[in-house]
Amino acid sequence: MNPANKKILIADDDSSVRLVLSQAFTRLGYQVRATGNVTTLMKWIQDGEGDLVVTDVVMPDENIFNVLPRIRKDRPKLPVIVMSAQNTLLTAVNASEGGAFEYVSKPFDLDEVTAAARRALSRPADSEASKAQARAMKDERLPLIGRSAPMQDVYRTIARLVGADLTVLITGESGSGKELVARALHDLGRRRDGKFVVINLAAVPRERVETELFGRGEGDLGKLVEADGGTLFLDEIGDMPLDAQSRLLRVIDGAEPALNPKTGRRPNVRLIAATNRDLRGLIRQGLFREDLFFRLNVAPLRLPPLRDRTEDIPDLARSFLLRAAREGLPSKTIDQAALERLKTHAWPGNVRELENLIRRICALYAEELISARIVERELQEQVPVAVGEDGPVTLSTLIERHLASHFADQPDGVPAPGLYDRILEEVERPLIRLTLAATRGNQVRAADILGLNRNTLRKKIVDLGVELTRGKR
Repeated sequence: MNPANKKILIADDDSSVRLVLSQAFTRLGYQVRATGNVTTLMKWIQDGEGDLVVTDVVMPDENIFNVLPRIRKDRPKLPVIVMSAQNTLLTAVNASEGGAFEYVSKPFDLDEVTAAARRALSRPADSEASKAQARAMKDERLPLIGRSAPMQDVYRTIARLVGADLTVLITGESGSGKELVARALHDLGRRRDGKFVVINLAAVPRERVETELFGRGEGDLGKLVEADGGTLFLDEIGDMPLDAQSRLLRVIDGAEPALNPKTGRRPNVRLIAATNRDLRGLIRQGLFREDLFFRLNVAPLRLPPLRDRTEDIPDLARSFLLRAAREGLPSKTIDQAALERLKTHAWPGNVRELENLIRRICALYAEELISARIVERELQEQVPVAVGEDGPVTLSTLIERHLASHFADQPDGVPAPGLYDRILEEVERPLIRLTLAATRGNQVRAADILGLNRNTLRKKIVDLGVELTRGKR
């Protein structure tokens, strides 16, 4: 491809952006024309000019998403790269749905834009970017939140996958939002009118996994048949027993018939799997079938941990505050210093940990403004979750380490009498406090979760000095 034979049309209302892009493409040998409005851009396109369009979304005279259908109608083989500072999943999906070749978030990486331009200009003339079968959400509350570069990669991948029916394997740490990604793939895809069926394989007793998936017959048809026409989400696939893995593989390959008695046909299901474990490591240990891994890993999607996208924390925190208020918790705001403190935390529990922290603060503090002091207090009281070479360390291991250190600090390695009761109190107090926070102070529900009699819970609250009032503790 000779760059001199290719002309790039640039549209952006920011003159500095036009200058930077024009200089970059000119240095690469391309012809360039640049404008600050859509009207001029459309005139050039209708006159047959340009081999590629690079454009901002929000322009003074028009939103580019409104004219993408006209561009595709007039010049169906003209690739369009859209750029936007509105870096949400909805923007990425709208770009893909409108037929854009690529979506780039602002502020952009110049190398990323030029690389996308090369790909667009070097593709075969008869090839077009596939349309993603997606629909804009009626609700402004998006399934995924974040404008960081790692999340832009996730949005682009989702936008490319919603129009396909490929099997997807989502990897990421616990609490990073894997089920939200799976739901987005379903809700924005061609199977959105079907069911989204979830089975958490870590929560199902191993001896019941096959029954949950494939049913017992006679009315109990299992999750596979339930998801017919929709999506089956296999959460924590790394916890699936080997016997169930073998049967799932046989069903996927068609070696074992699995019929929906209502239709008399095999269930038509899109599979999405997720795991926080290293499946390749499990394969080496003989705990996961390699052939099943390859069936599931058709379209891999990695979700970044929260510590790799801390710039998203303010948007997430404010969203969780609004959600908590809608659910009946006191309405609150958060100051900038508190947001900065949240950004410095390691977040081993990821987005789920952040949401739980926000809910707990809303439930237990009287202040309408969440300050850095409140955030600091809550973060200090959380039990840290250690991560070892094989993944998260269990609570039992953490307690054992703490006790070993405690014993080592005592004269002759022997603690004072009454150790048993002291340790139980240390565990019971935060357990009861956090359970009450999760149930918004509902002692009946908390007692049920803890497996305690209501009167027993009340006595422990008094004996342990667990305060129920909102505000300073």
